[in-house]
Amino acid sequence: MTNYRLRTLRLQDSKRQQDVADYLNISRQYYSEYERGKRMMPAEAIVKIAKYYETTTDYVLGLSNVRSKVYYD
Repeated sequence: MTNYRLRTLRLQDSKRQQDVADYLNISRQYYSEYERGKRMMPAEAIVKIAKYYETTTDYVLGLSNVRSKVYYD
């Protein structure tokens, strides 16, 4: 369910796909494939997404339904 969670996080934070893609240093089309479940997201990208949204990797992966606020250095 990572793809659903990615879209939900993005919309909750009023971000565009381009904003997230820029943060990950990938194209918007490539990021769109993550959200649509057409491409598997590598572990390092999942960690970056968790940092971007200040949450846990478990939440990003759908292993937790609690969006905990986490601050990374």
